Amino acid sequence: MNEATRIVGTGSVIPEQVVPNDAFLSKDFLDEKGQPYAHPNDVIIEKFQKITDIASRRYLKEDQVSSDIGAVAAQRAIEDAGWDPETIDLLIVGQNFGDIVFGTRHMDQMPSIASRVKEKLGISNPNTVAFDVLAGCPGWIQGVQIAHAYFSAGLAKRAVVVGCDALSRTVDKHDRDQMIFADGAGAACFERQQSDQGNGIIGMSSQTFTKEEAYYLKSNPSFNPELDQTERLIKMKGRKIYEFAIRHVPSAMKAALDNAGVDLKDVKKIFMHQANAKLDHAVGDRLYALYGMNADLDDVMPMSIHW
Repeated sequence: MNEATRIVGTGSVIPEQVVPNDAFLSKDFLDEKGQPYAHPNDVIIEKFQKITDIASRRYLKEDQVSSDIGAVAAQRAIEDAGWDPETIDLLIVGQNFGDIVFGTRHMDQMPSIASRVKEKLGISNPNTVAFDVLAGCPGWIQGVQIAHAYFSAGLAKRAVVVGCDALSRTVDKHDRDQMIFADGAGAACFERQQSDQGNGIIGMSSQTFTKEEAYYLKSNPSFNPELDQTERLIKMKGRKIYEFAIRHVPSAMKAALDNAGVDLKDVKKIFMHQANAKLDHAVGDRLYALYGMNADLDDVMPMSIHW
């Protein structure tokens, strides 16, 4: 009988405040040069929805910060697992911008978000080690890999891995890309268990590209030159990211399957990074093409952004 890293509980938080696409009709969208677009906002928004399949997004309430919803997601996962929180060995949070109080732009990273989540959960055991992983979009996955490595080394048996961010607090109100960013949190409980069924984590793959790709996502000033240009806001090169993803993500997914010794034809479901529908379907199509296969992605690949 072998040991396996298994998910034994999950939890999530979807903020209550719904922001529909038409909330952006009155925005003063500017391009990178600080100039207005030739097309009116309704045309920009219509094109955005057609490309992304996103009709609305969720924002935190004004009195909430990222660690608040991270703690709730973790609590729900712990309850789902039926654990005593004091028995947790690792509490890992994948996040990028810390806690940002509404109305400010300050990214508060000290103490760590994981430490704040632990405090809000009321865990008093000092042996519950809490730390953050700052790794962009793959932060939660990197946290899972770290937990699995701890398990494999015999250093831990139980871990909670949380992903949380409040991107609405760090967007440029003059950047049309703000429509793709939102807030939320998710968590999963992982446990090292004896297993003879070949379940649990059976293969992984990760890569880091740091040539020109390193700055496809970065912090830069507002597109509005009249605003404080020392203030840093999230910026992305959307087209570049799209091209990068469809070029590299399918091969990384295949590498994970190869590491696990699994053929794609035996995979029942694929849960992709929920960036937008067009991107995810393009990645999915290219993954199946690597195997010379076609698939009904609507059946294989659920989309949480449709929630």
